[in-house]
Amino acid sequence: MQGFVLWFPVEKLFMSEIGFDAADVGVMAAAYAAVVPLFEVPSGVLADRWSRRGVLIIASLALAACSLVSGLSNDVPTYIAGVLALGLYFAMYSGTLDAMVYDTILEETGHAGDFERRIGRVRFIESVALVGSSLAGGALAGLLDARATYFLTIPFALGSILLYLRFREPTLHRAETHTPLRAHLTTTFRAAHRQLLPVIALAVLTAVLTQAIFEFGPLWLVALGIPAVLYGPYWAGLMSTLGIGGLLVSHLARPVRLVICAGLIAAAMVVLTVSRDFLVVTAAQIVAALLLVAIGIHASKLLHDAIPSTVRAGVASGVSSLSWLVFLPFSLVFGLVSNVHGVFRAAALLVALAVLVGVLLLAAHRRPVSAPSSSTDAVPALP
Repeated sequence: MQGFVLWFPVEKLFMSEIGFDAADVGVMAAAYAAVVPLFEVPSGVLADRWSRRGVLIIASLALAACSLVSGLSNDVPTYIAGVLALGLYFAMYSGTLDAMVYDTILEETGHAGDFERRIGRVRFIESVALVGSSLAGGALAGLLDARATYFLTIPFALGSILLYLRFREPTLHRAETHTPLRAHLTTTFRAAHRQLLPVIALAVLTAVLTQAIFEFGPLWLVALGIPAVLYGPYWAGLMSTLGIGGLLVSHLARPVRLVICAGLIAAAMVVLTVSRDFLVVTAAQIVAALLLVAIGIHASKLLHDAIPSTVRAGVASGVSSLSWLVFLPFSLVFGLVSNVHGVFRAAALLVALAVLVGVLLLAAHRRPVSAPSSSTDAVPALP
């Protein structure tokens, strides 16, 4: 239910109706991207020390608040103010969910070798909700208007809280002895050691490129003058990549296959610089997003395998926070370049990111990271 967001497919359409241009879209993306790092690491530490389920409930409340304020807005500043709550939602949701899934598998089975397949199923369920809400949101925008989709999203966001309350979260992350907050923070940051840098960089740039496609992809439709009725199916196709990519990751998680995937992503980004055909542009974005989801899940597994459960959500949130810090200036630059030179020339920035993802994928596999030595994932001792 948390993934059933009816306004996602028509957001850019609604934004254009209240006065946004391409540069304003970049500012909006940078605004909520700036909020995420402020809460990402604190939310991860809170999830490790308090409750991962509780943090996800806060995420649902933030999504409901964003939908309400954004739906009430009639100008650019008010809408951006509402979207700040979306940044809080992303901060609370991202690393916390992956850590909870990883620990649930570890607690129930005794090992995390099945993480990629299980998190792939979670992504598939999320994508089913996103695809369904995309089709419904496009239809409702046609029957009512784009603004109505914001208000109709609120009951689904609040309903997800009831489902979270019924979930029994794992307790593996709770240390037997209480660790002082300062020591916990120190351990969290030390977990991101030098050997992990290629994996962290891979996770960061994969997330940045994925977010760029989701955030700026609809601008190609605006530039091509595509009618509003096609926004829903387009967004549904893009959202389906979250699930299909999650299901494919176990088949693609081999070095040679992953490198081929990186090459295909770069080729898809090149297509966005030259094609003026709606179907070709849509196919290129879907292929790139599909493969990026698979690579992102693989990078997440490499990261989780190398860190203990007691700081897992904190480290994962820290990496996600770094992703948003990189996305913030990138979104501003992409928005400005798109406004001045057009979205097709701005796609060259996406090509460069895709090439870097391929290089980092090779680096991550040339320097494999060892898993925590303790089977109980105890917090490393501090001096």
